[in-house]
Amino acid sequence: MYENQQFQWHFLHPRYWLTWLGIGCWWLLVMLPYPLIVWLGTQVGAVMYWIGGYRREIAEINLKLCFPDMDEAQRRKLLRDNFTSYGIAFFEIGIAWWWPTGRFNRLVQLEGMEHIEQLNGRGALLMAIHYTTLEIGASALSSRHSIDGMYRAHKNPVYDYVQSRGRRARDPVGVVYPREDVRGMFKALRQGRIIWYAPDQDYGRKQSVFASFFGVQAASVTATARFAKTGNAAVLPFSHVRLPGSRGYRVTIHPPLENFPVGDDVVDAETVNRKVEEFILQQPDQYMWIHRRFKTRPEGEVRPYPKSNSKK
Repeated sequence: MYENQQFQWHFLHPRYWLTWLGIGCWWLLVMLPYPLIVWLGTQVGAVMYWIGGYRREIAEINLKLCFPDMDEAQRRKLLRDNFTSYGIAFFEIGIAWWWPTGRFNRLVQLEGMEHIEQLNGRGALLMAIHYTTLEIGASALSSRHSIDGMYRAHKNPVYDYVQSRGRRARDPVGVVYPREDVRGMFKALRQGRIIWYAPDQDYGRKQSVFASFFGVQAASVTATARFAKTGNAAVLPFSHVRLPGSRGYRVTIHPPLENFPVGDDVVDAETVNRKVEEFILQQPDQYMWIHRRFKTRPEGEVRPYPKSNSKK
């Protein structure tokens, strides 16, 4: 858990000096005025688009599968806008971790806090999706209400340490669980905690059933329903989008899912996927299309992605 992660003296070893230098430059850049940050992010996104290679190809394939009725010019514009969003997100991570709370909150319109208040101590899954504004959304809510989360450790221990401090900066009592710590999350839900959770990626056949996602069969995790049932938890859909014109962000806690779960894994997965689609359609350029959402296929179907770098 992040709650136990402390600074280690070996983080100062020369092999990590470049990491510290990069983080220091990153910190300086995100302290610039917000409109300038957005402009810089746009330039970074343009570069990422041109050097995107395999990841850009994945995003192209995903967009073709999910929006078959969109013409080529529309998809190309959406793809470019998507990479612009990745560039801005590079700076948004730093904003979420390092900006003073007062400055940060002036950028955020937070809606739907009444749905948390109405839980009356019951635990809840905060059901998010992988928007590029992911860190902004979590930080915005944790500055006003304690939440727990999930994470996958970074290979670089210095970056992992900085990430852990950043994610807990506005909520020191929040706990961040490794994805495999299911027992810890069940316990937290039963104790009335709110856990950030995103069920919109492909985690393989063992944890999933096949359910429709934008009309394509996709491996869809069953854990949302399992957490809700076993943890006696509500499921609160959670969205966070970047507003145009450097106006900041709208972060929304939506009403809890009704009649969920019903006990049928496929039906429950379809319910989750419909909500994920609804959120994506609000701002499709801000979704992480570079994830291989359709890598796990039903028997007899071929993966739609190129074989090169297929283990990434």
